[in-house]
Amino acid sequence: MARTSMTYVGALRGEGLLIGSADGCELGRAEYDIGGFLNHTKAMVASGELRMHPGSLKRAFGRVDLVLQTDTGMNLAVRFSGKLLAGGSAAAHVDVTEGLPTQADWPR
Repeated sequence: MARTSMTYVGALRGEGLLIGSADGCELGRAEYDIGGFLNHTKAMVASGELRMHPGSLKRAFGRVDLVLQTDTGMNLAVRFSGKLLAGGSAAAHVDVTEGLPTQADWPR
């Protein structure tokens, strides 16, 4: 049986600016709440919730070039986990694909 355990390392919470990296388009301010884990291969993985104005979220949803520039100086590459966004929604689940801090640098 394959090992599937994951170890929680902490949470990243705050605000930032969501941009499209391909064209530099500023899509709007966002709040984020992201949980970080070490998977069974010791790779850092993270996902969580991104909240922003419904119109801004709708414009961003489906783009593949999104970067969340946090107010603390991180540049987190994010992608939406879902395939559909409910009309008028102000929140969506995201996976962080790049830019995560090392395990030692996660807040506890």
